[in-house]
Amino acid sequence: MKITVLMENTAPEGCGLTPEHGLSLYIEYRDRVLLLDAGASGKFADNAQVLGVDLSAVEAAVLSHGHFDHGDGLRRFFQCNSRAPVYVRPGAAGAYFGAGPEGPRYIGVHRALWREYQNRFVEITGLYSLAEGVWLAGETVHDPVFAGQAADLLFKRGEDDFIPDDYRHEQSLVLEGERGLVVLNSCSHGGIVNIVRSVLDQFPGKRVFAVVGGFHMFGKGESGMNCTQAYVFQVAGALRELGVEQLYTGHCTGEPAFALLQNCFGPQCSALSTGQSLNF
Repeated sequence: MKITVLMENTAPEGCGLTPEHGLSLYIEYRDRVLLLDAGASGKFADNAQVLGVDLSAVEAAVLSHGHFDHGDGLRRFFQCNSRAPVYVRPGAAGAYFGAGPEGPRYIGVHRALWREYQNRFVEITGLYSLAEGVWLAGETVHDPVFAGQAADLLFKRGEDDFIPDDYRHEQSLVLEGERGLVVLNSCSHGGIVNIVRSVLDQFPGKRVFAVVGGFHMFGKGESGMNCTQAYVFQVAGALRELGVEQLYTGHCTGEPAFALLQNCFGPQCSALSTGQSLNF
């Protein structure tokens, strides 16, 4: 399988690619072509053109969760591709907000997208087989020890009723590879350890070889993390115990947390960047 990063927060200088706060992955798996997320704008499609990637060839797209930096670029995708369905979890179109000093700020997918392209979205539940060797998996393990540490992500369920997001709208794309399962989860809001354990729970007898995506450890405080160093080390140790050998992370992980993870995993922990290709 080959994974091409069409959008990430960073890009190499002089490469002709434009980064943004978002994520989009183009996946060639056996004889299938898939897309995971579409970034925050149409810039991922511009990068695709530079990289020689044909978005019209995508047979199925997946929205990892209902936040704008992963779904607002879908409008451009629909203009480039008239056939591929977009698979989502229940609640992906919900009213999601980020807490801030000036009050809650809307961070959900642009509401007009759900109205204008409602026939392109397919809502799925449980462990869903997208194709041979390709699965969509929700979270089944909710261990509070390894829960995501973001405390500023909210769901609006009433006029002025904001509650913590439980991330039930989040899903992983799971690919079966020669060395084990490759798990792609764009933000891992529920906690990457819980997510890997959830996949193992749903694939008895299988092993997770690699994890690709963001771990949502970035924070705006002095440390640059929304969690403690001890938490990051605990996560790294647990992933090793679960048999994970390779990490490819970026987007919402943050540089301080990435440095700690790399300290634990060494060269088996790599940073994602726009234009990068991963081969498994």
